[in-house]
Amino acid sequence: RDDRRAPMKTPRRLLSRRRAQQGAVLLFAMIALVVLLIGSIALMRSMNTSLFTAGNFGFKRDLTNQGERAIATVLDLVQTGALGTQTSRETSAKARNYSASILPTNGDGIPLALLSDAEFANVGVAGNDISPADMGVTVRYVIDRLCVAGGPALPDSCTVASPPPQGGSNDPKDDTELPVQFVYRVSIRVDGPRRTQSFFQSTFTL
Repeated sequence: RDDRRAPMKTPRRLLSRRRAQQGAVLLFAMIALVVLLIGSIALMRSMNTSLFTAGNFGFKRDLTNQGERAIATVLDLVQTGALGTQTSRETSAKARNYSASILPTNGDGIPLALLSDAEFANVGVAGNDISPADMGVTVRYVIDRLCVAGGPALPDSCTVASPPPQGGSNDPKDDTELPVQFVYRVSIRVDGPRRTQSFFQSTFTL
């Protein structure tokens, strides 16, 4: 006797249901892939933005350090250099990037001489720019005395430093008057790589 049985046939309704389920799984898989792709692109953009921002902060910090070169140069000029006497500071010295009167500024207080080469040519010389070798950085500075005009510095026409507070047990009892100290300003522009530019400003008294 032949016990072989004919294979059971899968009903058509069951086959169509399985095919529908397989189509739904494929659709959800495609949606998941699209979501993952969008997330990956957003993550890459966020990382690139973070790296770009970190790089800019690094450039800014480096430009701040480079600006200190101008401060050191100015201090040498006014302490032991060509601007080391009161008489020498009564007259503008273009060769030293020095103005005996206050320089015009923009709304942010930056001297126009640092914003325009033409304006700078009236105050200083480009040969005084500081350009460290192989760094792609240029430091330009101007010095101005905060007086309305050149000539001898007078309290009525110049900005003077506030005297230190007096009084207390350590205050001297004599009537010696403290010397009047006049205010000078040094303004610095630092140009760096990738068109990075920073401005710095400081004041000192003499």
